[in-house]
Amino acid sequence: MHNLIKMLPDAIANQIAAGEVVQRPASVVKELMENSIDAGASFVQLIVKEAGKVSIQVIDDGKGMSPQDALMSFERHATSKISKAEDLFAIHTMGFRGEALASIASVAQVELKTKREEDELGSLLRMEASVLKANEQVAAPKGTSILVKNLFYNIPARRNFLKSNPVEMRHILDEFQRIALANPEIKFSLIQNEQETYALPVEKLGKRIVDLFGKTYREQLAACEENTNFVSIKGYVGRPEYSKKTRGEQFFFVNNRFIKSSYLHHAVMSAYERLVPEGTFPFYVLFLTLDPSHIDINVHPTKTEIKFDDERSIYAILQAAIRKTLSLNHLIPSLDFDANVNFRNPSGTSGPSPFSSFSGTNSPRPVQDAWKKLYEGLNDNIEAFERGDVAEPSANLFPQAATTFQSKANTWTADSSSHTNFQVIQILNKFLVVTLSGGMLLIDQKKAYQRILFDQFSENLVKKNGVSQQLLFPQILRINPADTILVEEILTDVTDLGFRLTKDSEEKFWIQGVPAGIGEEDGQNLLEGILEQIKNEASDLGQKHSEKIARILANRAAIRYQAKKLLSEEMSALVEQLFASTNPSYSPNGEIISRQLNEMEIGQLIG
Repeated sequence: MHNLIKMLPDAIANQIAAGEVVQRPASVVKELMENSIDAGASFVQLIVKEAGKVSIQVIDDGKGMSPQDALMSFERHATSKISKAEDLFAIHTMGFRGEALASIASVAQVELKTKREEDELGSLLRMEASVLKANEQVAAPKGTSILVKNLFYNIPARRNFLKSNPVEMRHILDEFQRIALANPEIKFSLIQNEQETYALPVEKLGKRIVDLFGKTYREQLAACEENTNFVSIKGYVGRPEYSKKTRGEQFFFVNNRFIKSSYLHHAVMSAYERLVPEGTFPFYVLFLTLDPSHIDINVHPTKTEIKFDDERSIYAILQAAIRKTLSLNHLIPSLDFDANVNFRNPSGTSGPSPFSSFSGTNSPRPVQDAWKKLYEGLNDNIEAFERGDVAEPSANLFPQAATTFQSKANTWTADSSSHTNFQVIQILNKFLVVTLSGGMLLIDQKKAYQRILFDQFSENLVKKNGVSQQLLFPQILRINPADTILVEEILTDVTDLGFRLTKDSEEKFWIQGVPAGIGEEDGQNLLEGILEQIKNEASDLGQKHSEKIARILANRAAIRYQAKKLLSEEMSALVEQLFASTNPSYSPNGEIISRQLNEMEIGQLIG
């Protein structure tokens, strides 16, 4: 009987590893730029063409590699970062697995050029699908240049799953921003399609934030800093009034590594409790520094998920540090501290820390007493979150859409002739009761408006004739560069609906007009909501952006009818328009709009 278990060839093993490490062009950008940081580079340049689908090149002035190291770098699990198991709990570098280059070379054509300062000549290696095609000595500057071409060229199925260029470029910008934020002491450059998008000099963190996200961020930043024996926190948080309905501008770094943590995000959001509207998110860039032995970063190949050995303490310190920042910047008006107590002296330096229980220092008693208010309910808050009782604030502005039936066939059983002669009354300013032959119809007024408005917006998209309501004073659209690319992708759709957007000389969007019929809705908030919904529903392949946008607009415009008293003419018009809609039974979110009751059912309700 033949043996069934065999060793996989290295090329196949590398492709399997690439499935975890290299998910899209942005994954390549992350791995190569982190290697440049680990190499001690003072300047890193990223060059991409066609959102990385044609080529990605990262050039740095780091230490470079010897000819032997250059060859070894393409072997799986070959790394200079660790040498024994204990090193996994004392990691100070970005990479350590030794998988990145081997994985990338298995699914792309890679050219590596590198040279150390002490070497006369550098090394040039070319790899294709894990096969070495060239190994030469060439003249080269100190540092390393890696060119990745035709990503997934040998795996067509993977390449077909890549999104459009604007979407993939948005992911690349996300990775670039994270690395640039974490390393303000390093110069960065980003060139896409031969145009320079960013040229970031060496600078302090605050200036790096402004250079990345725009000048408007200068006025909203509040410095946050707290040092304890367990963890140190520094960075910036945004003023509550600048919170947005879109995620993406919330950054956690642990030992300079970008991470994602819903647990720590909840600590931040709880510190902003009652300061920001529900469904909005403040800006923050926060760096946590602690002994590597207290964390485990070997959780996932992307290394964006880590484990702490004492999450509760970090939660408490982080929440209190942000509350302290908000109070020091007079962003919590309800706090009334003693007039004799100042956290900052006239020279602007920090006074004694209110976190004496963490830092081991002594604080004035009035300060400790005042800060007790900030800790009230803290343990309950943490425990509730761990039990799952406290819901993570959702960026979804509206319920998820179920299937929208584009047909007039529905569950209505009343004869259509009965719709032409009806009586209607309003109940609680929320529901309509329509008399029908042999019964009645109960209608949810807000959902009915959602259906009618959705049909109107959908028709505008088809006919490309959305009516615009011009703004007296144009608004600048405050979004980050990653979202700007998404705006470019949906620009045709929102224009067809009635938005009027223009660009200035700095490539910033200005809102000149909004769709007629959306009431008093703010254009900035409306577009933020659209962007957030599209990002959250990125996996919904069955629905086009245009349909999502029409649904979001309908939901937003219908909010004002949720509890509104209607005139008799308005009620009649609503019912007639609903009867004439594409699907009178279901809202665009898939929710039931109405319920028909016959004489027997009405009698049963009465008993």
